Formats: sequence, structure tokens, C-alpha cells
Amino acid sequence: MMNRLLSRRQLGKILAASPVAMALTSPAVFAGEEKKRPKKEATKESKKPGKEGKLKVLMPIGDATEAVDTLYPFFRIAEDGYEVVVAGPEARLYHMVLHEVPPNPNVPWDITEERPGYHIQATVAFKDVDPTEYVGVFVSGGRAPEYLRYDQDLMRIMRHFSQANKPIAVVCHGIEIVSAAGCIRGRTVTTVAKCALDAEQGGAKYVDRPVVIDGNVVSARTWHDNTPFMRAYMKMLNAYAKSR
Repeated sequence: MMNRLLSRRQLGKILAASPVAMALTSPAVFAGEEKKRPKKEATKESKKPGKEGKLKVLMPIGDATEAVDTLYPFFRIAEDGYEVVVAGPEARLYHMVLHEVPPNPNVPWDITEERPGYHIQATVAFKDVDPTEYVGVFVSGGRAPEYLRYDQDLMRIMRHFSQANKPIAVVCHGIEIVSAAGCIRGRTVTTVAKCALDAEQGGAKYVDRPVVIDGNVVSARTWHDNTPFMRAYMKMLNAYAKSR
């Protein structure tokens, strides 16, 4: 028996013709490499960055998500250096829609008309989202929140942002999601007028204003309020990111 350890090259030559050669190619079998890697200590709040070290902001969407509610903040948040991660019930392509009360319809509309819009790709499913990896969340409107609020993984995600006091932005029908998750109880919020009841059923006080800031929640009525809405949310998001 040899009284010393073989080098990687020497051992490779000896075993080259052996049927077990492939099983021994792992670095762990060689001299001096048998030590296990130390385990990382678990932390309550993950500091894992996104692409190129960017901080991540989550954007939950679904089919019939409103296009302007979604696309304006998608690009505006990224403009400040964040990675905006779009999530849905599944990681797939989703259909957005346009919501507007037609200005000159042949027959008057009492409520918004829905028309096909752009498409957007969700890169992760709700069930696979670790909310501790995100510094904020943006909840857009459209018809999607009507069914997304029943997704228990999304409810789990939203409760994390509320309990961790991270910046939450919500516009229009998105109030249905934060209301169902219990994120606005005891707060003052705004939303599109036809969703005032959804806000109140979630324990919030509804007011008709372009933008309302209450704690870590920034709310707006519709995409028509995007300019003051995003100004307020970006100020909160940047302050939170800087304080981490």
C-alpha cells in the first residue's frame, strides 16, 4: 500500500481504464478536498440580489391585468436600477387588457370597456416566490385581481410585505388583492370608485384622492394618477432600499 496520497494526475492515470473511473471524477474524492463546505447560516431576511446585484421588486399579474396599470410602473421602477420580477399563477405569457370608459360609444357605457392589450411574460410562479428576496411589491389592476385574490400563494406573499413593513403600491382593482390579504386593515386608501367597497371590506377607510400614503402602503385610483402615484412610491421604495 502506498504510504502517501496520490496527486490528481497520478490517480487519473491509474484509473483511466477502470469501470469506476467516472464515479471518482468528483473533486471530493481527491486528497485535500474531502472537507465539506460550511453551511450558510439561515437569516430571517434574505439579502439575495437579483440580476447584476440589483434589488428586486415583485409585480404579481394574471390574465386580464390592465396594460397601463402594469407597463408604466414596470419601466419606471427599473429606471431607478431595480429588477422588476413579474410573477403569475404560472411562469408563462399573460394577456393584458385595456380598461377605459369609451369616450364616444354608439351606446353609452356605465363602466369600463375591456379590450385586448399587450402581452407580458411572468418569469416565476407564485408558489416559487420567496418574498424575503424582494424589497417591494407593485400590485396593478384590471380584471385579474378578481381571481388572483383566491391564490393562497399570492396571499402568503402579500402578507410578508405587510408584516415586514416593505413598500406596497396598489392601483385600481389591485385593492382586491391587498384587501383579501389583510394588508390594509386600519389604513386609509384610495382606489377606483367602483372598488370602494372592496377597500372597506378589508378594514380600510376609502377616500377619493389621486394618491394616498398610509404607512408602507401607497394607493392610487387608476392609471390616470400614475405621475403622482409613482413619484410617491419611488420615494418610499428608494428610502427603504437605502435603509437596508
